[in-house]
Amino acid sequence: MPIFGCVADDFTGASDAASFLVKGGMSVQLFNGIPAKESRIAEGIQAIVIALKSRTQDTGEAVADTMRSLGWLKEQGVEKFYLKYCSTFDSTPEGNIGPVADAAMEFLGVSYTVLCPALPVNGRVVRNGELYVGGVPLHESPMKNHPLTPMWDSRIAGLMKPQSKYPCVELWKEQMDRPADEIRAMLTEQEDRQEHFYVIPDYRDMEDGERIVELFGDLALLTGGSGILEPLAKRLSSRQEMLPELDIQAEGSAILLAGSCSKATLGQIDYFRAHGGLSYKMDPVAMLEGRETLEDAWKFVRENWGIPVLVYSSDTARNVKEVQQYGQERVAEMLEQAAAKLAERAVAHGIRRVVVAGGETSGAVTKRLGFSSYQIGASVAPGVPVMVPMENETLRLVLKSGNFGQEEFFIKVLEMTRMEEGK
Repeated sequence: MPIFGCVADDFTGASDAASFLVKGGMSVQLFNGIPAKESRIAEGIQAIVIALKSRTQDTGEAVADTMRSLGWLKEQGVEKFYLKYCSTFDSTPEGNIGPVADAAMEFLGVSYTVLCPALPVNGRVVRNGELYVGGVPLHESPMKNHPLTPMWDSRIAGLMKPQSKYPCVELWKEQMDRPADEIRAMLTEQEDRQEHFYVIPDYRDMEDGERIVELFGDLALLTGGSGILEPLAKRLSSRQEMLPELDIQAEGSAILLAGSCSKATLGQIDYFRAHGGLSYKMDPVAMLEGRETLEDAWKFVRENWGIPVLVYSSDTARNVKEVQQYGQERVAEMLEQAAAKLAERAVAHGIRRVVVAGGETSGAVTKRLGFSSYQIGASVAPGVPVMVPMENETLRLVLKSGNFGQEEFFIKVLEMTRMEEGK
């Protein structure tokens, strides 16, 4: 019976969370959307992650979907819950993190929880209540120009103020180093004054993460990024029977699909091509003008059957800007659907390894493939696990947010998932 349940606000965030739970020693199953009542939970699963689309949903829908997810998890016997959002917060003043967390505290009957977006391994840390990205305050980082969720403040309490009904209490490093009994006494005093509230602990390194879990790991509800999930999983899995590691290797060839235009993904494409990788670049202008079609990309894949092929639409910011004269949403939708159709066709023709770079592209691919749940294997990079669909256990699927992964990511994922001859 699962003991831990996590509700994430998008799919790549869910797979990110799942990867750190696996790294901490738990067996994990991920559901794409609210599970149906008859959904099957694999034998021995200790943690369940549910991927919603609540980051950019209307607030009412986001709250309703989260409450339904928490209710389903309770029905499965889960007693510890986690709300997962992005380590760069990604939420406007009218955003959903506050309303969803408020409703979860009320639903689960807890007086307080933590807000812990930090992920130090990827450069996201909290210092004196402020969120930093790569050493820069959040509102001065590239996130200040995010097209959907531009960040206007770095102080987490300031980000929550227009969203939440409840106050925030910051717990700075020097306060966290005090005896646990002293900290709990301070929080008890706060409980006497407030019906509900949030604690914002500093989180600069893994030692801080372990301290946060030591102080708050027994709470019924925690919220944050994926940074505290590994130490939390270690704490919980130490009480559980260890299960065999999931097999992440598969026979046959692979298709790699990239739609992200992030600096990290562009570097990964360049590295793959420079080291002999076969690639095909989709030209959005040619596709819009009818000079190129999806069939051209598929023909290239078929001509190189048996060899891993990268099909990408990723491009530099300057080139993307030129294409956007055709309409940003129109171009993005066309390229995402092209990648999704290629993935569907590749799987139908026997390809057993599918790798996708880019959050929106990943969402389109998972929707097109139609799988409802996945078991989670080892990670290729922090936050990027190998996933095995419950409905097709011969397939290996790897989805990554644009900025995740090292330069050699594409080559590494092919090596990790390739089945050795004679196995």
